[in-house]
Amino acid sequence: MSPPTSSSPALSAAASSSSSSPSSSSRSSEIRRDPVFDRWVIFSPARARRPSDFKSHSPASNPNPNPNPNPSKPSCPFCIGREGECAPEIFRLPPPPSGVADAAAAWKIRVIENLYPALHRDLEPPSSVPELGPCAIPGFGFHDVVIETPYHSVNLWNLPAEEIGEVLLAYKERIHQLDRHGSIKYVQVFKNHGASAGASMAHSHSQIVGLPVVPPSVSARLNCTKEFFDRTGKCSLCDIRSKEILIDETSHFFSIVPFAASYPFEIWIVPREHISYFHELDHKKAVDLGGLLKLMLQKLSKQLNDPPFNFIIHSAPFQLPQSCLPYTHWFLQIVPQLNTPAGFEIGSECFINPVFPEDAAKVLREVNC
Repeated sequence: MSPPTSSSPALSAAASSSSSSPSSSSRSSEIRRDPVFDRWVIFSPARARRPSDFKSHSPASNPNPNPNPNPSKPSCPFCIGREGECAPEIFRLPPPPSGVADAAAAWKIRVIENLYPALHRDLEPPSSVPELGPCAIPGFGFHDVVIETPYHSVNLWNLPAEEIGEVLLAYKERIHQLDRHGSIKYVQVFKNHGASAGASMAHSHSQIVGLPVVPPSVSARLNCTKEFFDRTGKCSLCDIRSKEILIDETSHFFSIVPFAASYPFEIWIVPREHISYFHELDHKKAVDLGGLLKLMLQKLSKQLNDPPFNFIIHSAPFQLPQSCLPYTHWFLQIVPQLNTPAGFEIGSECFINPVFPEDAAKVLREVNC
């Protein structure tokens, strides 16, 4: 796939009409349709300050750009030396040397069972799931935690690109393991940073959930991208061309504020090559993605005062028919938690975003990290 250009008529027209204005506050409201999630977003700049003024009023942590790793925090079971206080370990990186017990081996990343799982791996998998109507199935599934660093004071974006790449490859390895379990249909990888984003532990970690069903939102996303493909012959993510929403790019990935971003300063990191499954990532691309992810998280932390955020990897369900692959393109979504959905959003499932994507992208491009 070529680098984003200004050749897409729909995006270019919207971008040029928006960017011609000197500031968000001088623009009229606009309603945009998201061609990936099939939802409408209202851009209402009158409801906000200038894009450059956005800051989180409740930082997720104390920003620490040059942390001095502390071997352990007494109350944190994710810290090095406290492995026995966690739920069972699934694997660690690097693997322990032959003849050395796991607890005694040094590690950089640990994948463990969640001590308080939403789903339980010891239940019987459902034999079938009804297509329609109310139903209840056993709460079978997998819920794991990826401890991204042994050190309590280190955030993910403090790590070198190579080590962030190793975290991404740990996701890949665990997804492959879950793929081999025939009852798992979809795997969701996500990270919550900050209490208001859902993180119950301050130590840098992410989570992996393996489900015996494909969530409705995933099916809706595939239906939406199929509709775009049937109409245009193109993948909706491959067809992103506007330079106005581009933040940065590397050899294998580019980062954008999506054309119809549901959230202020939302970021998508998209593979240049059309790839349906995240777990097809190789080492070279993992390091490349690690570097771009690091930069995007640094920019958000610096510009928005270390906001609480979530990131989510949107990949294809397992066992997807070959005919679906041309319009299924994985990507990573980063959502800073700067506002709270209220009655309108809950009732209509339309989002109100006070920052035009072109303005957010411009601000983020200019953040020097």
